[in-house]
Amino acid sequence: MARNDSFKDFVLDQLSELPGVSCRAMFGGYGLYQRAVFFGIIHKGRLYFKTDDRTRPAYIAKGMKPFRPNTKQTLKTYYEVPVDLIEDQEQLSVWAARAACRVMR
Repeated sequence: MARNDSFKDFVLDQLSELPGVSCRAMFGGYGLYQRAVFFGIIHKGRLYFKTDDRTRPAYIAKGMKPFRPNTKQTLKTYYEVPVDLIEDQEQLSVWAARAACRVMR
């Protein structure tokens, strides 16, 4: 069965202003990287960014939930990105840069 990559392609297009962004297939989804830094996940038509104690409250305030690849596993450091941000190229790039920066610390 062929994978529908239109959401992945849209996200990559939205992040095109952020230098060094790429993605790699992983576990039925994609990992997002800025150069060698893994900062995001695309899984089942949803986008998740790496968070920390400083960035996570913004996701929670917008009602976003952590990444849950299956019923037995939840990755509490990756939170879903709100749809309105995905559609706003400038804001999405800001949130992505924060996610990549948090990983590098």
